[in-house]
Amino acid sequence: MVSSLAFGLAQTGIEVSVVTGRYHHDDPATVLMPRETVDGVEVHRIATSHFGRQRLAGRASDYASFHAGAATWCLAHLRHGDIVIACTDPPLLSVSLAMACALRRAPLVNWLHDIFPEVAIELGMIGRRGLPGRVMLAVRDWSLRRAVLNVVPTVAMARGLRGRGIEENMIAIVPYWSEEDEIRPVAPAGNPLRTEWGLRDCFVVGYSGNFGRAHEFATLLDAAERLRDAPDIRFLLIGGGFGRQRVEDEIRRRKLDNILLRPLQPRERLAESLSAADVHLVSLLPALEPYVVPSKLYGILAAGRPALFIGAGDGEVATLLRSRDLGHAVAIGDSADLASRIAELGRHRPLCEAMGHRARDVFERDHLRSRGIADWLALLQAPEAPTVRAPAGFRRGGLLCRLGRNR
Repeated sequence: MVSSLAFGLAQTGIEVSVVTGRYHHDDPATVLMPRETVDGVEVHRIATSHFGRQRLAGRASDYASFHAGAATWCLAHLRHGDIVIACTDPPLLSVSLAMACALRRAPLVNWLHDIFPEVAIELGMIGRRGLPGRVMLAVRDWSLRRAVLNVVPTVAMARGLRGRGIEENMIAIVPYWSEEDEIRPVAPAGNPLRTEWGLRDCFVVGYSGNFGRAHEFATLLDAAERLRDAPDIRFLLIGGGFGRQRVEDEIRRRKLDNILLRPLQPRERLAESLSAADVHLVSLLPALEPYVVPSKLYGILAAGRPALFIGAGDGEVATLLRSRDLGHAVAIGDSADLASRIAELGRHRPLCEAMGHRARDVFERDHLRSRGIADWLALLQAPEAPTVRAPAGFRRGGLLCRLGRNR
């Protein structure tokens, strides 16, 4: 999402710089160039610790060092009138940058992909009523009030910010998008990845993305176990992250030969990768619905595939799938329902394909990259717009900071 915005803004003639780290989150041993130009975007990679994401202590160190480095970079390089777009990876970056931006008189825009520290609180990593949690909430709210604008992708997130006392005119909603040129439906018969992975004649149930703490995989694994004797149904799990090893161990323990695991695929093969599945799985813990958006959904829509959502039946993802007839939602733990939905779609493939066609239609109507870039341009170029109503002085600037980890 951030790369897409950076390149999109640069293509319109805006001067864009990106500030990020020097290490891939899933390969901390590889050191990237400290500075380069990519498709018209100046990329500045600052030095940080690089323990990776496998252990919380190492991840916290990587985050803290990036916070310090990003704030220092801003103090040294920002010009008056530059606009800083701060993202939520690492968490609470708005806190570190609020004062630096104020000192350099650079408007701060927070792009909140996830809402922290609420995510950590709901995952039990921070106590809800303890001093650390209360302090984090207080300083986070302070940093959001210091910004000229806080951009979120969903109505639920905007509602949550208003519940924390953030004024309506400091919140904007820009739905997520996907790359219409990079992700297009690829027919199963013409998909080389299905051939390479031995899935050509199968009904493929896919999962693509991060195996993160916010997701739930037991229901998926239980459903795969229920369907282990279905000769034509295969599960394809693509990705990495915190929970990948645990899922892999469980597959091995249960001897689930109907599940195929693959690593994240190169960007240039994303259309083939997402189209390798006939139906995709998306999961999210219900408690995290107001704070996390499973952005993989928009790539699934772009690939023209239906989705089965494992999570809250009244959340935004479930509501979208149900209202547009793009798939189904099942409750966490209800592996029988999930297995039944999969088997039904496998038996009635024209029904599955029709859902996929509707998914692509919804994508082209509501979630094109061109529309997302246009929405951002409207925010950056027209502060007088009634949906923004930003303070005077917020104008088109020369800086987009990718303040997060390299992808």
